[in-house]
This record gives sequence, C-alpha cells and structure tokens, in this order.
Amino acid sequence: MVDAAIQTEKITLDEFTHLYETEGAFEIIRGERIQLMLPVSLHGAISKRPVTILLAFEAQGIGEVFYEMHFVLLDESDWVKASLVPDVMFFAAERLQKYRKEMSNWEEKPFVLVPDLATEIVSKNDSYSDINDKVQLYLQDGVRLVWVIDPKRQQVTVYAPGTPTQFLSADDNLNGVDFIPGFEMSVASLF
Repeated sequence: MVDAAIQTEKITLDEFTHLYETEGAFEIIRGERIQLMLPVSLHGAISKRPVTILLAFEAQGIGEVFYEMHFVLLDESDWVKASLVPDVMFFAAERLQKYRKEMSNWEEKPFVLVPDLATEIVSKNDSYSDINDKVQLYLQDGVRLVWVIDPKRQQVTVYAPGTPTQFLSADDNLNGVDFIPGFEMSVASLF
C-alpha cells in the first residue's frame, strides 16, 4: 500500500523511530521514504489466514509470526539504509532468540533483523513493479521465502533464493519449506 515517495536523508535508528511516531507509517526503499496507506478490510482478512496457521507453529516453538511490523537494515555506521513492512513475517526461533540476546533494548525498537518469511498482499493501490521491487529487496537482504498473495488473481507467487519462481493457483498448496516444517495451507483458503 504505497503512497507518495519522499526523498530522505540518512537517519539513525532513534531518528527513524521518532519520525515513525510523529509522521506516521512509512518504509525506506532505495533511499526514499514512502508513506504507507491504511490497509483495508480485505487486506486484513487475507493476512489473518496465514497468521492464524503460523501461530500454531509459534506455539510449537518453531518461530514467531508478526504482521504489519517493520524490520530495518542498518549500514556499518548504524544508519538506517532500509525499512520494510511485510504484511506478514515469520522468524525462525533460534534466529530470534539470538537476536534478542544480542540486541540491547530490542523491545523498544523495530526489528533490526531480516525475517525468514515475508508476505506481501497485493492491494488495489499497489503497482506490480513496486511489489516486484520489494520482493527483490527481500531476497537481496536475506529473506528465505517470499509469498506475494494476489486477491484479484487469486494466486500466490512464491520466491526463494536459488529456486524457480512458483505461481500457485486455488488448486495448489502453500508450504513452509524447510524452516516451517509441516506448514501447509491451500491457496483457495486465502480468498
């Protein structure tokens, strides 16, 4: 749900947090601050479905699921170089535990950790080129699995490093590959 882009200067994590609190939700993509629009009801209904199933895996201690949360990437000088807000993201338990041990005051910051799974839901305000840019950034930054859920086409596109892109229709099942063992849901159940 991308609105107008605003060029940004380098900002620290504290400045990022302050701007987010005072000016509202935004992402930083390729050096631009992009205001986020409020998700609509259909968007929320669709994101709730994978979250509900992923919560069962969270209860098993496999990892943790979050929705509409930031993760940021810092450069060597601790400047925020990117900030993305997947509709749904999942972190493997061992990575998240290590992060929480090593990151001081982690509770008061956006995640400074790349998720294992990032999910984007195509909204009517999104352009496919913007979604594609985000997918490429996710993969470059180390996300292991990206799901792009398209309600209009009733399709899910699956991206993972080193594997061919998959286009799943209502007759197919979505799975959690190796880091969410046993996760499976029908694509049809998303819509």
